Amino acid sequence: MRNTRPPFKGPRTPDSRNSKSGRPDNRASDRSAGRSDKPRSDRPRTDKPRGDKPYGDKKPYAAKPYGDKSRGDKPRNDKPRSDRPFTPKFRDQKTPGTYKPAPARDAKPPRVKDTTGPRLTGPLLWGFHAVRAAWMNKDRRIVKLIVTDAGLAGFKDALESCTLKRPAPEIVDKMLFDRLLPAGAVHQGVVAMVESLPGRDAHDLIAALGDNEKAVIVILDQVTDPHNVGAIMRSAAAFGAKGIIMQERHTPEFTGVLAKTASGAADVIPVATETNLSRAIEVLQEAGFFVVGLDERGDDIAGLPAHDRVALVLGAEGSGLRPNVANHCDTLVSLPTEGPILSLNVSNAAAVALYAIKSR
Repeated sequence: MRNTRPPFKGPRTPDSRNSKSGRPDNRASDRSAGRSDKPRSDRPRTDKPRGDKPYGDKKPYAAKPYGDKSRGDKPRNDKPRSDRPFTPKFRDQKTPGTYKPAPARDAKPPRVKDTTGPRLTGPLLWGFHAVRAAWMNKDRRIVKLIVTDAGLAGFKDALESCTLKRPAPEIVDKMLFDRLLPAGAVHQGVVAMVESLPGRDAHDLIAALGDNEKAVIVILDQVTDPHNVGAIMRSAAAFGAKGIIMQERHTPEFTGVLAKTASGAADVIPVATETNLSRAIEVLQEAGFFVVGLDERGDDIAGLPAHDRVALVLGAEGSGLRPNVANHCDTLVSLPTEGPILSLNVSNAAAVALYAIKSR
């Protein structure tokens, strides 16, 4: 193994600053090792060659006046500024000291102003069937009717046959018409801004019936999908139901989607809201209604006996009827489904059950 120890440079002498401790200052001894104690003036001069050029000998630049950016022997332009060739600073500059701005680009077409005033707010109905049913409903107040040219032609029969006091239709362009409604709305060129119908409850539905009148009422237990609710309204109106009862808190908002799915049934069949559906069922039972709950655990609906007044209770998809609501029903029935799919959509199940009850 190669010896890497440094060579011996003599004994170390203690530093005067550490005279009390008597310990040598290694750093001081290392700095003093190999140095000459002679002053710099008494040291011998060594003349070593420094190359061909002495230190600092550089070729000076040629003298040039202030502001001249040329360097070295490059000839400078001594011509006066007036005699120099003109170099345009801008692309379309023709003569010195003048600048012709570039021609302006074609301006964008002016933005079409909204001639219908502010954006539509409140309950909106769109589509021929939904707006026509609201137009003919004496209990519905129409605030504004907006149509396109094509929509006015299709809605002309409703305008001529209606005897109620209604606002004059406003015709707008189709591009502006699309901006007034939510994206994806199938409006068919007709939209109506309306006010909500007056509120009803179970007592109002019973009071509207005669003493011995047969009736079917549909009760929705927390069915919140507007498409399903609209389809159930359409089926209930088609099979002659006298009303629909929904829970006040767990019910979809009345929008154009629900009305468009109901295809006008929202203004044909009365809709009541109740805070407690169990209490509403008791009110119907006191009025002579036989309450039937649609549940897959019940008996076949084909064996249901005939009744003059029937209340059909439908639960939400997945969870079905809540236990308290199911316990208040007089009986539970199910649809005779077969095959790998044993359940139907709640709107389809409502249509089948309403047909089975009506055929008794």
